[in-house]
Amino acid sequence: MVFDVWWLSYLVLGAFVGFFAGLLGVGGGGIMVPVLTSLFIAQGFSADNVVHLALGTSMAAIVMTSLSSLRAHHRHGAVRWDVVRSITPGILLGTFAATFIASRVASEPLAIFFAGFMAYVALQMLANIKPKPSRDLPGLLGMSAVGAGIGGVSALVAIGGGSLSVPFMTWCNVKVHNAIGTSAAIGLPIALAGTVGYLVNGWDGTGMPEHSLGFIYLPALLLVSGVSMFTAPVGAKLAHQLPVATLKKVFAGVLILLCAKMLHAIFF
Repeated sequence: MVFDVWWLSYLVLGAFVGFFAGLLGVGGGGIMVPVLTSLFIAQGFSADNVVHLALGTSMAAIVMTSLSSLRAHHRHGAVRWDVVRSITPGILLGTFAATFIASRVASEPLAIFFAGFMAYVALQMLANIKPKPSRDLPGLLGMSAVGAGIGGVSALVAIGGGSLSVPFMTWCNVKVHNAIGTSAAIGLPIALAGTVGYLVNGWDGTGMPEHSLGFIYLPALLLVSGVSMFTAPVGAKLAHQLPVATLKKVFAGVLILLCAKMLHAIFF
């Protein structure tokens, strides 16, 4: 019966994540990581592994949602594939390398870094910050460096990189709809490299729960991903009918509350 309750929690989380991903065009990591961390603690998983498991599981779940988002934006001709090609090598390297850093950092500082970055994302939403175009995209070396930075931060907080890549591309005079579509395409290599990295780094971990594969907890991955695939289109459809600007402010508030809940669960 206990397992039924946890599995139901994963299903509800998947529905919530998918809906907001479709409605607001945000990745699910900001919701998944704090909620999964709290659920894993409640299930009695080792405190040393809960944040790492939440990050790895969230990154793996983002693979399917990013693939779906990529296909949708490609159909609308919104993906700048030249940008994707130039930034992907750095993305793969930065994301994969950052999982090695994350695996060697204790849960407490990792949770603090996650909460701090999500607070930045929430404030960005509340203030509706949009950088003014002021320069062109850098060359291959510069794009690789930017990709490594975006991938590294994305791996540490289990996001698809949109909160970093969209402002960067907009700043470099890429049209907004192209920046969003290209960011969706960039999210796939981030998710794949992050998933492999968390799988490899948690492979020989001690105190891991049953049904985990590295730092990926399979029951949560399958249930969250399975439901979010169905609720994301619902959110996308409602995006044109609901006051999205207001909902973004509400979502920002929810992010802050979830991060506070995660920090409370970790430290208290």
